[in-house]
Amino acid sequence: MAVYFHEEDLPGDLAFADGPIAVDTEAMGLMPGRDRLCLVQLSDGHGDEHLVRFSPDSDYAAPNLKALLGDEDRLKLYHFARFDIGIMAAYLGIMAAPLYCTRTASRLVRTYTDRHGLKELVKELLGEDISKQQQTSDWGGPELSEAQRDYAASDVRFLHRLKDELDRRLLREDRMELAQGIFDFLPTRALLDLEGWDEVDLLAHS
Repeated sequence: MAVYFHEEDLPGDLAFADGPIAVDTEAMGLMPGRDRLCLVQLSDGHGDEHLVRFSPDSDYAAPNLKALLGDEDRLKLYHFARFDIGIMAAYLGIMAAPLYCTRTASRLVRTYTDRHGLKELVKELLGEDISKQQQTSDWGGPELSEAQRDYAASDVRFLHRLKDELDRRLLREDRMELAQGIFDFLPTRALLDLEGWDEVDLLAHS
């Protein structure tokens, strides 16, 4: 297992294994437009993670990364897809779908708890511990520490295994079709966020 670090784009000769690709992002905050995209993390589930960092003056061209994320035949795995696909749409200009969101799946099948963070999910379903100490660190600095890199890599390291376990539970509880409907809607939800509808429930009666 290795963590590979890249500036501004993936190498042109980098080949990922077929199948779903796990994706995560790090940004300066949670408001696209105000808070810039700093890092995109990826894993094909075969042991290596790749981190792509963007500088403060980046033009976010990243043709190789965009080709991978924009591939409509490759499923993308996220934990809290709503934010990740939104900020990538804002800065990279692509919608990185179709998608699967482990947080959403967790909320559908782990209704016995309100703890759906990645750390809790990995601990319960996979029996492994991950550190979240770097979650609120400065991702826009001139250098990323080894601790930051390992934290960023861990955010995509477990998503393939989590999907397998969550799929078993979704099937057991007969909620797979419901989950897929939400996954299909999330790109629209993310675009609504970017248009300023993030705090509005458009389906509410009042």
